[in-house]
Amino acid sequence: MRSKYLGALCMLLLLAVLLVACAPPPMPVATPAGRLPGFWQVYEDTFKEAKYVDLTHAFEPVQPVWPGFGNAQFKPAVAGQAIEGYVEKGQEFTYEQHGFVATAYELPTDQYGTQLDPPAHWDNLGATISDIPATYAIRPLVVISIADKVAQDEGYHLQVQDILDWEAKYGRIPEGAVVMVRSDWYKKWGDLERFNQKPFPGVSLDALKFLHLERKILFHGHEPLDTDTTPTLEGEAWLMHNHFAQAEGVANLDQVPEAGALIIIGFAKPKGGTGGYARYVAVCPKDWPYGVSVVEMPGAPLPTQTAPLKRDENGVLRPTP
Repeated sequence: MRSKYLGALCMLLLLAVLLVACAPPPMPVATPAGRLPGFWQVYEDTFKEAKYVDLTHAFEPVQPVWPGFGNAQFKPAVAGQAIEGYVEKGQEFTYEQHGFVATAYELPTDQYGTQLDPPAHWDNLGATISDIPATYAIRPLVVISIADKVAQDEGYHLQVQDILDWEAKYGRIPEGAVVMVRSDWYKKWGDLERFNQKPFPGVSLDALKFLHLERKILFHGHEPLDTDTTPTLEGEAWLMHNHFAQAEGVANLDQVPEAGALIIIGFAKPKGGTGGYARYVAVCPKDWPYGVSVVEMPGAPLPTQTAPLKRDENGVLRPTP
């Protein structure tokens, strides 16, 4: 009899566990004090009125690229197969005939425009873009400016002393932060001949080692498309072979605070990718003079174009009167 009761008790306990495990999660509700649950209140209190600054170049067919790679090509997407009564194979989709358009992109490299470089770019044992964890999504943003020094010497590279000078003003760099090196070189993005030519600003190997080994940052970013101007790209080689990522081709660092902001990080996720077409957005305090808030630009609906979209000579859709 005792074993019979024990068996029944075990079955009841198992049933209770299953009922709890299968029960739907509780719906979020406001707290008795009227506050929203979890991070919703943080969003209302902080992020909704914060200023957002885009740190990203839009990539296009005509732009700077490392000389070893080619430029992208943009063109209308065409039907890969026929759909009877609707589209013929090879036919371009148009607003007039099909109600929509689409664009085909020929991308000769994943090292293009504003990007996120994973270790696999240089190391055959390194993490690829699709291995980057979701924890990259939002981090403290540190901006160290060498713009004044670059104005005097276009080939100036960030030094350890520049980092220490920043810390003397703002305090120790937070562990896990993203450190962006402001040089204002991004302003030359439209000068295709000059942007990639040496001299251009960079980050010294000593500074990279200090940031990663002493301050344990997540990654650093810079405005040019190379980490440094040494013959062997020693900084990038050290980063990749020590399994650190980096950002390249960053823009608008002169429009964000040197301390106190956050960075939101997004990137394409091709399986096994050796580079990521990235989108970096700085989140700044609501009284910051640059950027735009959710209150000012909610994003739904999005604004209309000033004129109908038409493709230019490079296949890019632009408003054209």
